[in-house]
Amino acid sequence: MSISFEIDERVAAVAQRTTEFVRDVVIPEEQAYGGGDVHAGPEPLRRRLQEAARAAGVFAPHVGEECGGLGLDLRDQAVVFEAAGRSLLGPLALNCAAPDEGNMHLLEVVATEEQKERYLRPLAAGEVRSCFAMTEPAPGAGSDPRALATTATRTDGGWRIDGRKWFISGADGAAFAICMARTSGGPGDAGGATMFLVDAGTPGLKIVRNIDTLDHGLFGGHSEVVFEGCEVPDSAVLGAVDEGFRYAQVRLGPARMTHCMRWLGVARRAQDIALERAAERSAFGGRLAELGMVQQMLADSEIDIETGRAVLWRACWELDQGRSAAQQTSIAKTYVSEAVNRVVDRAVQVCGALGISGDTPLSRLYREVRPFRIYDGPSETHRWAIAKRAVRAATGQRDTR
Repeated sequence: MSISFEIDERVAAVAQRTTEFVRDVVIPEEQAYGGGDVHAGPEPLRRRLQEAARAAGVFAPHVGEECGGLGLDLRDQAVVFEAAGRSLLGPLALNCAAPDEGNMHLLEVVATEEQKERYLRPLAAGEVRSCFAMTEPAPGAGSDPRALATTATRTDGGWRIDGRKWFISGADGAAFAICMARTSGGPGDAGGATMFLVDAGTPGLKIVRNIDTLDHGLFGGHSEVVFEGCEVPDSAVLGAVDEGFRYAQVRLGPARMTHCMRWLGVARRAQDIALERAAERSAFGGRLAELGMVQQMLADSEIDIETGRAVLWRACWELDQGRSAAQQTSIAKTYVSEAVNRVVDRAVQVCGALGISGDTPLSRLYREVRPFRIYDGPSETHRWAIAKRAVRAATGQRDTR
């Protein structure tokens, strides 16, 4: 089957409605609420935006129709998510923001019917938020998930979870966590992890602090979380015991791509601001847009956006075909995260003093996009994996990652 760059009429209509919704509803809310600074954002804001998204017919584009969503595949999501990503609050409004969007996909694929009813349906409806608790302080799991140190040991009728997590996005105010804990082996082993559904308020689960970070656009922020003697029943196991690392791949590949989709929307917004400024600002006897160095920056940003979109769509297409797409998702995540940074940086440069002021959203966008080169695997880790796979392919070795 060939890769098509044609956009289905239904998807194009959803994307157009999303574009108009973000422009007319979300960006005014963003501007009224500190430019999208929502680490400690109020719950009424989230609910107000999501009700408006429902009314506009753009709510939950990634969720199956049986759970109230639009049922778009990844390739189609790419078009809509990019439109939503033009505002930092756009994905929140559509209920396709991290980490909830990735958790919904994981629950759709792995959860039992009882777990879907209890966790997926309210999450998909926007009634609750969630978090994914895997990352740990050094020397625990980070870029290398095999370093997982949090443990889950059997008890009568359940499990006891002990460990410390940090940078758990959206934990503050989340109704439940999907916690990765080691049920066999030790740190450094490739297997032995299990996922657990842990309700907020479960004794032994505690948010220690909310971490101050460069970015402030993710609802609920990033928290340090402790599991200390946290007991959950057998029904809390998500999937099979000791299969957590395998299930993590179900979530992480698509979640990396949806991050790319949303951030491409940010890049497009930054470039549009730069284009408008270059067209209207006069200096040195002409418009900025007529100066060669400015033209190069504008052209390079167009190239970055178009190339990023192309590699992203290729990876989404492979995932939609049921392939692992490990190489393509690593390439897309690395390229798009760095391209988005370049585009926003150039936009700031083109706009000069205006770009670093609060009179445009560029300074906020600049702070928001930098962490993307670290989140979901830093560029260096992806490059290492890309090179290893390339060598294996060239020498006929079997790719086991």
